[in-house]
Amino acid sequence: MIKLFASDLDGTLLNLAHMMDPAIRSALKAVTASGTHFAVATGRTMRSTDDFGFRGVPIEAVCSNGAIVLDRSGRAIKSYPIDPVFLKELVEAFPGACLECVGLDRTYVTGSFEDLMSGFVAKGGVASQVKMAALRIRRRQMRSDCVFGQGADDVVAHDICKVNARVADPGLEAELKAFLAEHEREATNAPFNPVMFEITAAGVDKGAALEWLAGYLGIEPSEVAVYGDGGNDVAMLERFEHAYATGNGADDAKRAAGNVIGSCAAYAVPRHMVATVRAQGAVGAYTRID
Repeated sequence: MIKLFASDLDGTLLNLAHMMDPAIRSALKAVTASGTHFAVATGRTMRSTDDFGFRGVPIEAVCSNGAIVLDRSGRAIKSYPIDPVFLKELVEAFPGACLECVGLDRTYVTGSFEDLMSGFVAKGGVASQVKMAALRIRRRQMRSDCVFGQGADDVVAHDICKVNARVADPGLEAELKAFLAEHEREATNAPFNPVMFEITAAGVDKGAALEWLAGYLGIEPSEVAVYGDGGNDVAMLERFEHAYATGNGADDAKRAAGNVIGSCAAYAVPRHMVATVRAQGAVGAYTRID
């Protein structure tokens, strides 16, 4: 019996615009009303379980690729900070990179707001343009969350749980990859896609954090169902027996899950969760997704 569902956001739970909508909200309310837990499992930073349209839905959250775990009140109940010695070396070694250093309360950025936003460049096509439109909606939140122009000493003054970077220069990208390969005992890089860096402490990933959350809630790993679509979901999909990748997902995510359901465009994950709790005979699971 599934007692905890966990899903990635972009390309998995959310719609093609990378946003919450009434159909998804209805499904989540039905699932949680049945007594089943739902947790977001995302590479995004969440400062509250109300973020990204979840207000009014009781959720837990595994965010920042598993580096931070929030309970239903939005309180951080578990975190995995990056070693500050490694972090200082990273920041000092790459002054030309705009590094987003995610702390428990704020994000400390080594560049300017313009530097940060320059990494979000549309690659063409309708899907990319839609994603950029969704990003523009979040610009204000990013501004308020971030402290810009931070140096190495500024960054290591805080417990930093994740570092994000989008590097356009191929030479700098190669140097950063080589640096991380030399420091695999200190750090893990598990990006959603190859053009990004998503750095956490070694051994930290969505799957490990989610298993910790399940234990915290008194739920066995066999009672967890997970959904994902990208590279930073692979460890989570491999870890759990009940694992599902969306049809629009990356090949490595599909291989890791072993089960492929429909596209996020067709609300595959909300539909699958509702169908699962309905099959379990759970009260409150009867909802329609148009």
